[in-house]
Amino acid sequence: MILIKLGGSIITNKEKPLSPRKKTIENISKNLRKVDEPIIIVHGGGSYGHYWSVKYNMHTKEKKYNLKGVAIVKNSMIELNKIILDSLIKNKINPYCLPPTDFMSGNKTITKKIKEIKKIAKSGLIPVTYGDALWFGQNKTYILSGDKIMTHLAKILKPRLCIFALNEDGLYSDLKSKKLIYELQGEHPSISENKMDVTGGMARKVEEASKIAKMGMNVFFVNGNKPKRIMKAIKNRTFEGTLFRGKRNA
Repeated sequence: MILIKLGGSIITNKEKPLSPRKKTIENISKNLRKVDEPIIIVHGGGSYGHYWSVKYNMHTKEKKYNLKGVAIVKNSMIELNKIILDSLIKNKINPYCLPPTDFMSGNKTITKKIKEIKKIAKSGLIPVTYGDALWFGQNKTYILSGDKIMTHLAKILKPRLCIFALNEDGLYSDLKSKKLIYELQGEHPSISENKMDVTGGMARKVEEASKIAKMGMNVFFVNGNKPKRIMKAIKNRTFEGTLFRGKRNA
């Protein structure tokens, strides 16, 4: 089983509010059709959920946020999710929409529900979930990032590998020269954050990828603009990107 995160910067144009990158989504869908093992997809919010999160000053910390903001964030994520589901169906893939409220209670995972996701994936359907604004209790809400969902799912489901599809080739040791880091075993390189990404940008991805690798699973950062690189990672071919080598594979 493979766990794939489609970053918000890949599926949307973060420089323009509410703008999906439909051609890129279409290209990814066409390639995922070729995968012959169970897949679970997680996607970010990009210029949908993240845009509204910034506008209404909402974060990952549980607080009493503006209720209109909560409503708009959730509505925008449903809209973006529908675009992705439609693309998958168009390419003869059978997605199974899975809002994070289906497996989260407050900020805690529901283990039984997450284990069911594996059964859904093995049936031939492809579970598709996403980052969202979630109810916490006592009139508080919080933003659950797609990156965090990756860690929640990986911890319980133990997929064969995890892939983060980014808007870059991977992690760079130097941002100016864009010298690629091909493999990491626990290091945390210094990286800049996208000011629009309230869930922490690349720094959050590195944090969650490191956690997953420490659990023993390999994590790949690949350029989602080049879907064939996703396929190479899946098929263990010459890999182009950054590998967080799982502890048990080190």
